[in-house]
Amino acid sequence: MSGPHGVFAAADLGATSGRVMVGRVAPGLLDLTEVHRFPNTPVPLPDGLRWDVLALFGGVLDGLRAAARAGGVDSIGVDSWAVDYGLLDADGTLLGPPFHYRDRRTDGVAEKVRRKLGPAELYRVNGLQHLPFNTVYQLAAAAGTSQLRSARTLLLIPDLMVHWLTGTVGTEETNASTTGLLDARTGTWSTELLGRLALDPDLLPALRSPGDPAGELLPYVSEFTGLAAGTPVTTVASHDTASAVAAVPATAPGAAFVSCGTWSLAGLELDAPVLTEESRAAGFTNERGIDGTVRYLRNIMGLWLLEECRRTWAAQGLPAGLDDLLADAARAEPFGPVVDPDAPEFLAPGDMPERIRAYCRRTGQPAPTSRGAVVRCVLESLALAHRRALRRAGELADREITRIHLVGGGARNELLCRLTADATGLPVVAGPVEATALGNVLVQARAAGLVGDLASMRALVARTQPTRRHVPQNDPAARAAWDAAAARLEPSPRNP
Repeated sequence: MSGPHGVFAAADLGATSGRVMVGRVAPGLLDLTEVHRFPNTPVPLPDGLRWDVLALFGGVLDGLRAAARAGGVDSIGVDSWAVDYGLLDADGTLLGPPFHYRDRRTDGVAEKVRRKLGPAELYRVNGLQHLPFNTVYQLAAAAGTSQLRSARTLLLIPDLMVHWLTGTVGTEETNASTTGLLDARTGTWSTELLGRLALDPDLLPALRSPGDPAGELLPYVSEFTGLAAGTPVTTVASHDTASAVAAVPATAPGAAFVSCGTWSLAGLELDAPVLTEESRAAGFTNERGIDGTVRYLRNIMGLWLLEECRRTWAAQGLPAGLDDLLADAARAEPFGPVVDPDAPEFLAPGDMPERIRAYCRRTGQPAPTSRGAVVRCVLESLALAHRRALRRAGELADREITRIHLVGGGARNELLCRLTADATGLPVVAGPVEATALGNVLVQARAAGLVGDLASMRALVARTQPTRRHVPQNDPAARAAWDAAAARLEPSPRNP
């Protein structure tokens, strides 16, 4: 390859699997190659559901070894899901496997915290949607435990991986903004909240911004992987949604985004947070993006519902292939029962098809019987949830939305993309599927001087990555049917 170019490894850790991607960047070039994929399987222990972070880190190391065999890299970046953390003792040793955000230990904890700190007061500072598993509530659930008393450092999952790669300690700011402990206006740890919650501020490391150097590979990592000694690790937007939004190929005003995978994160990119009481009551969150932007969005239980249905059917010995299920859903009767994806009964693992049927019975709707009807119910419900979130975001932020960019794994689901276009009445640009890994790579490439500002990054994505455009039906009867279905969608619980 002639001219300036770079090769970057993106360790992208999801809630069900992780992978290491190698990205190549040059003027007019942005491509990705997956060099290693590995499962991420939580482990039920006597005290709760935990992440197997040792296996996860082993997968990262194996992926970096594959990257070395493919020719080596100029830099490494790590992103993952949000809110979960590991605790280190005074020697820097992990005190135990991190809890999974779906663990039940936080049941009822948020209400206790919010009796001490009123909901409006919390939102005024951290600007976060009320979610029972936010880090602030996990720490409240851990209060008084010997593990928390012994802890000297808290590291979010990607920061823990970086620590094991480099020996350095820091907290990346886009992920920090999901903890409930960051001041949404200043982008710094909130000494006010830490004091009110009796949390030791020394537990939280100094903040890093996307593009900051995070250190160099430790000798044992270089030896194990075969990567060159001194290979740098670059801080990326380590919250996977922040990386995905950085790679949204929006090149004109009026764009909204849906980052769709296990969760659907639906919203807008803004220059400042929206911290009004109306925004709090509507359940919107203000999370940091790169370059000081704000991801103003609502967390929606996404394709988790479909994947849990598939897991349940497979365990029952029933066919659960995705392509066949989507084909059955496309043939199923439209505008049947709908569910609120954010209903609390859908959060924990379990028999999702039966939970969906129970929800329908409880709300006076006919319960879907066939697998295709259940999948159709899930996808139409997600499309309506996207519609509800984006319309409300536009109202609260005073923004006109003219199109939706749907990125992530959900962009492969053509039926969901088409239903989202029809439900919202807006065109949906689906892709790139690998938005998170692309955002990870692009931040590294920018730190290396190979790309310019955020607009330049997105323009490169738009030029080089395939997308598919879904145009809504221009049919008054169809619009009326969607409106009627939306009226049947039970509102999600308001923030208390």
